[in-house]
Amino acid sequence: MILEQIHSELLALAQESDAILSDIYKEIDHVCLENSNRILSAFIENKVSYSDFSDINGYGNYDEGRDKLERIFANVLGCEDALVRPQIMSGTNALYLTLSALLKHGDTMISLSGAPYDSLQEMIGLSGNSTQSLKANGVHYEQIELKNDDFDEETIIKRLKENNVRLVEIQRSRGYSHRKSLSIAKIEHIITKIREVNDEVIIMVDNCYGELVETKEPGHVGADIVVGSLMKNLGGGIAPTGGYVAGNKALIHMVAERLTAPGIGKSLGANFNLNNAFFKGLFMAPNAVKNALKTAVFSAYMLEKLGYHNISPRFDEQRTDIIQTLELKTKDNLVRFTQGIQQTSPIDSFVRVLPAPMPGYPFDEVMAAGSFTQGSTIELSADAPVIEPYTLYMQGGLTFEYGKLSILLALSNMKRKLD
Repeated sequence: MILEQIHSELLALAQESDAILSDIYKEIDHVCLENSNRILSAFIENKVSYSDFSDINGYGNYDEGRDKLERIFANVLGCEDALVRPQIMSGTNALYLTLSALLKHGDTMISLSGAPYDSLQEMIGLSGNSTQSLKANGVHYEQIELKNDDFDEETIIKRLKENNVRLVEIQRSRGYSHRKSLSIAKIEHIITKIREVNDEVIIMVDNCYGELVETKEPGHVGADIVVGSLMKNLGGGIAPTGGYVAGNKALIHMVAERLTAPGIGKSLGANFNLNNAFFKGLFMAPNAVKNALKTAVFSAYMLEKLGYHNISPRFDEQRTDIIQTLELKTKDNLVRFTQGIQQTSPIDSFVRVLPAPMPGYPFDEVMAAGSFTQGSTIELSADAPVIEPYTLYMQGGLTFEYGKLSILLALSNMKRKLD
């Protein structure tokens, strides 16, 4: 049994944490209630029925369930329209689909949050030599670095006054960098400033890992188009694949035509009998996000109380995504902690995590991922490059109880080495 393997001092510290963190947990519960209210209301307003779960094959024409699902996603994300499809396989796929639909030869896009995820480098054309990258197809790319974990407003406004930029992109989450994630308030502020000088530029937000963490989404504060994966927050740990693009109706039409074909757009696309999972995943998503956040807060608190520094966010900081970074000081700590997460995974718990090379990464990596859906990051997972300062990136946790057990065993692994 897992509880029997956990160090007694850690169990005592965890018990103490319940009272200390109770106000933070209550605020997370409040956000969950607000988001649950919005989602449940959208289900009721759109008259979701059992018939909407029907398996539609072939071309996928006249799928009323799919159409209702997309109206609900649009409502939840504060947008006019949405595209929610199993044919969108990942967050990276959703981002590439959107950018390639909206950007043509000679257009310029600017990342307003510095360098994007590593997985997007080749897609843009910053690395590799793909003939399908944006740069290979004549799209000009620029980026403006963040300043003190916030937008460089002066540089952004000066550049956009030139009126020759087609699209600006904001990556809400820190991803696998050391900068902090961007709150909805910060995103709203920069959107307001952009609109004061440029009405035409498309404002796109990569919303991965951030959905339902706050009570508003980027669409509620003026973003033109918002992109994400159903194997993260909005899939609720139930959707087995899929992604979404939500936003301005005309822009969604362009993205839909890129996914299918001109003249077809959203009308085509079989659901592979996944409507039930997509509806159910969205319905459960606020609770899944709530538990992931509580797991992250608990992890940060335990590490801070054990004397670890550079934990981000700190346990009492505002959060806008589900990612937690833990600086573990030594290679041994990093490996043992990651092994503990794998040991308490419901799937592949018997796999022993060891540093190993991974395609596309310049350093050996450790990765713990024992999820019901391969690659699902709303389920508890953790990974890190095996280099100083040995920072682990962790996210997810479908229930707080499972998350707590995993963290406590991971910490016990480290403590046994110290003892």
